[in-house]
Amino acid sequence: MNDAPKLPLSASTAAIPPEQSQEMRRIAHDLSNALEIVVQTSYLIGMLELDENGKQWATMLDSGVRQAVALNRELREYLRRNS
Repeated sequence: MNDAPKLPLSASTAAIPPEQSQEMRRIAHDLSNALEIVVQTSYLIGMLELDENGKQWATMLDSGVRQAVALNRELREYLRRNS
């Protein structure tokens, strides 16, 4: 289901410098907040009575939202391991 490339989590990866790490963590946190709005909106759209086209669009939205959330989770884990 998730075709997104995985970020390498190997121990051989060089540590991210502290200044860059701090900024990247801030951005990832802000992205999480923005994604929460999209997740909740997608959920509410899914609660509506939709025609077949609307259902297909809602399914596509839900799939994209899940991928974005998974990628953000991966990014945050990568930052934790490499900072």
